[in-house]
Amino acid sequence: MGKIKVKVDWCGKNFGAVTEENVLCGMVVTTSKSYEGLMDELAVAVREHIEGLVRGDYEFDVELGMAALLRKCEQFTSLAAISRASGINQQQLSHYASGLRTPRQEQRKRIIDGIHRIGQEFLSVV
Repeated sequence: MGKIKVKVDWCGKNFGAVTEENVLCGMVVTTSKSYEGLMDELAVAVREHIEGLVRGDYEFDVELGMAALLRKCEQFTSLAAISRASGINQQQLSHYASGLRTPRQEQRKRIIDGIHRIGQEFLSVV
């Protein structure tokens, strides 16, 4: 099964995806209001429009930008909870979620670790 690398980010009020695979580099671009809708539209776009280049089974290797990651997590937790778990100011997280600012690599790691801590708490509930 082949993998197609996809970069997902938050664009205005939508999730946006672009392929980064060597064969499909930038050839497929989709947007959607929800992450699930985006992935469905991306699969359809690759299957219907680029069928000559990508044959057989494939899966997407998704890289989420920080804004997309925070927006995707909104349905499960709040920025306030992520702020408490990561130690990063809620207002700063809001800037990252809106795409106004981009976190440094170590800030990104702290945010992801905080989200993982929240997830572990959810998993520990019996």
